[in-house]
Amino acid sequence: MLESIFSGTAGDALTLVQMLTALGAALLLGLLISLVYLKTHREEGYSASFTVTLIMLPAIIAVIIAIIGNNVASAFSLAGAFSLIRFRSAPGDPKDIAYVFFTLAIGLACGMGYITYAGIFAIILCIVMIILNQTNFAKQKSNHMQLKITVPEDLNFQELFDDILEEFTHSWNLKRIKTSDFGSVFEVIYNINMKQQTDQKRFIDKLRCRNGNLNITLILKEYEDKMSA
Repeated sequence: MLESIFSGTAGDALTLVQMLTALGAALLLGLLISLVYLKTHREEGYSASFTVTLIMLPAIIAVIIAIIGNNVASAFSLAGAFSLIRFRSAPGDPKDIAYVFFTLAIGLACGMGYITYAGIFAIILCIVMIILNQTNFAKQKSNHMQLKITVPEDLNFQELFDDILEEFTHSWNLKRIKTSDFGSVFEVIYNINMKQQTDQKRFIDKLRCRNGNLNITLILKEYEDKMSA
């Protein structure tokens, strides 16, 4: 059994001990990955069902790979079965997709019997993920947002908000102007680069004093990009 941990079992006859070893290792490594995911997504929020999936997915893949072994016919049958699966939910965050591929790789390694290598790979990558999260790697120092301001038709919106935007943003540009409600109001849309530590309530309060207290919407640019995708 100890030799199979390092040499792999995909080409050998499947035994109960090998199956249980691969299953247990996949569950433990899946739990480790899930805990790292929870730690690195505390601020962003996370789905409880997704964290459970990260635990179960390596075990499921490990069992499938261990059963198939070198059986080519079974491998093609499995590929055909997976091709029928349709994902009904919209594509998630790229980091979530990376975690899914991570767990798939761990499940494949455990199913083939390379448990030690799977553990080393999981520990190294989990450490890398924690370091990237702690150092805020690639996070922007400013907030790119979209600002939508509703303006009544009797109010000239040109340069109306320029002084407020200069006070609260690093940069801004007018993206689009459109009418709504049969031309009774204008919707003026800006792309803005919000300053750090900006009081958004004070910012919006100043804007609504200029637009007659009509609707104002402030959207994170990252969220807007996800919705448009």
